[in-house]
Amino acid sequence: MAEWEGKSRGTVSGYKIFIFLIKHAGIPVAYSLLIFVSLYYVISSPHQTAAIYRYFRRQRQYGFIRSIISIYRNYFVFGQTIIDKIAITAGLEHKYTYEFDGIEHIRQLAKNNSAGILISAHVGNFEVSQYFMGEFDKQIHLVTTDEEQRAIKSYLANIMAKPKTGFIVLNDDLSHVFEINRVIDEKGMICFTGDRFVEGSKTMTANFLGREAHFPAGPFLISSRLSTPVLFVYVMRERHRHYHLYARTATFAHRDAQSLLHAYVQSIEQILTKYPLQWFNYYDFWKA
Repeated sequence: MAEWEGKSRGTVSGYKIFIFLIKHAGIPVAYSLLIFVSLYYVISSPHQTAAIYRYFRRQRQYGFIRSIISIYRNYFVFGQTIIDKIAITAGLEHKYTYEFDGIEHIRQLAKNNSAGILISAHVGNFEVSQYFMGEFDKQIHLVTTDEEQRAIKSYLANIMAKPKTGFIVLNDDLSHVFEINRVIDEKGMICFTGDRFVEGSKTMTANFLGREAHFPAGPFLISSRLSTPVLFVYVMRERHRHYHLYARTATFAHRDAQSLLHAYVQSIEQILTKYPLQWFNYYDFWKA
C-alpha cells in the first residue's frame, strides 16, 4: 500500500515551466496544460491513484464510474491550486477574488496582540491565504515535514512579491520545538497541518469518514497544552479563481489532545462534504 514518506511530488523545473506559461501566456493557458498533466499522473502514479480511488469509493461511497471520473477531476483541481499558488506568489493576486468566512476570529487575535495556533489540512490551498490578509502584520509560520519542498519554497521565495510565510521544518533533533516556542512568545501565528505524519512518529487515532485513521500527535499535544487560541482554518478553491477562507474556533478541553483531535476531525468532515474533490492526501490514509 502507498504510504506518505515525508515528501510530496514536484520539482523546481516543473514550477519554472508553469511560471513561464503564466507570465507569457496567461493563467488560462497554464490551466489547459493540466488536461494532459492530470491524465499523465493518473496513469504514471498507480499507488497514488489507487489511494485516491479508495477515498472516493469507500469514504465518499461513489459508484465505480463516478470514482474514476472523480480521480481525474481531483488531479485537475490539485493542479489548479498549484498554478494559483504560483501565480499569486508571483504577484498576480489581483487576478483572484477571495471570501472570508470567520475571519473575525483571526482579526481578534491581531486586535488582542495574542499568539495564535492555526490547524489546517491537505485540503484546498491554505498557503495562498497570506496574500489576502494584508491587514495583519503577523507572519504565519507553517510547520512542515516536507523536506523535499525546501528547494521549491526557496525558489518561490525569490520571486515572491510579498513574502509573509515562514517555514518551520520538523527535525529529529527537536530544534523545531524551540522555534515554535519562540514564535508563540513573540505573539506570532503557528500553522500546523494535522493530517500527515512520517512513519514511525507518534500518532493518535480517531474515526474519520467512517473508519479509524491515524493523525500526527504533535499538533494536538502542543496546541492543547498552550493557553493560546486554536483555530481550524481552510482555504478552499471555488469556480472563477475564487477562494473561500473558513476559520472556526476549536472547542476542546484544555490539555485534552484527544478532544482537540475529535473537534478537528469533525471540522474536516464538514469541509469535505462541501468540497469532496479537494482531498489531497495521495497515499493510503486509512491503511486499507
